[in-house]
Amino acid sequence: MYAVIDLGSFQFKVAENDLIDAPLLEKEVGQTFDAEKVLLIANGEDVKVGTPTVKGAKVTLEVVRHFRDTKDVHFTYRKRKDSRKKSGHRQELTALKVTKISA
Repeated sequence: MYAVIDLGSFQFKVAENDLIDAPLLEKEVGQTFDAEKVLLIANGEDVKVGTPTVKGAKVTLEVVRHFRDTKDVHFTYRKRKDSRKKSGHRQELTALKVTKISA
């Protein structure tokens, strides 16, 4: 059984006991919450597609930790112009564990 959920403007395909890295959420570590925006639920051959969400479906998630992703480096170079610019960015993420999928 798996589901597709919408979380923080990203879509994730999840199954029970999966770990996902979502954008930073304002939740405490160890806290559980329900993702109400379930776009699809599939259990074998039985597939329910929402319009836009599946009614009555929810995915229970548990916050595992907050962390920062690896640095993405952006380097701009123009040849023969003596122009170089290096910048970087580290995204703040939240690790989530899928505990239950219910339809």
